[in-house]
Amino acid sequence: MAVTDVRSSIMDPLLNFKFIVSWDIGGSLTVVAGVSKIGPFARSTEVAEYREGGAPQGTRKIPGQTKYDEITVERGIILDIAFEQWANKVWYYQNSGKLGTEVSLKDFRKTLKVDLCNQAGQIMNSYYIFNCWPSKYTILPELDAQAGNTVALESMTLQNEGWARDPDVKGPEYPSFAEPSSPTIAGVTPPA
Repeated sequence: MAVTDVRSSIMDPLLNFKFIVSWDIGGSLTVVAGVSKIGPFARSTEVAEYREGGAPQGTRKIPGQTKYDEITVERGIILDIAFEQWANKVWYYQNSGKLGTEVSLKDFRKTLKVDLCNQAGQIMNSYYIFNCWPSKYTILPELDAQAGNTVALESMTLQNEGWARDPDVKGPEYPSFAEPSSPTIAGVTPPA
């Protein structure tokens, strides 16, 4: 009877600490620097109930509208001002005195891409989030001199119109490794 390794037929689940976030800038995806937290991606579908006139006393349930939950993105405050620039496209205080220039209707929505990686850093799954725009932006967290070694985070809450897995990303093929051979020593023949 041949002994088989059960683990060779099962992949370990992905851990949630290795990921890459990119967003659309001028028609191409650019990696967003310093993102430490994103998500979760969730949707819910309302239930619509109806009853047929000739049916017994029960009602039927069918799917209604589907809503996609907001997604929060956090990163440590760095010199990159991309979060602030995007938030300013939705509302820019300095332009609020000039009627018609408070919001950039041309390009305030972005497509985001999130790549989920395995422990080796290989992309295993990719998700696109469509028509995102920041509905809440925190440029500076509460500051506390007593907190010690706490990273100052900026965050954005993104509204979106849905997300989908990229079907072209299949994950890497894992190479199979041969058993390492014993070191050879001059003049010594390994047993057969």
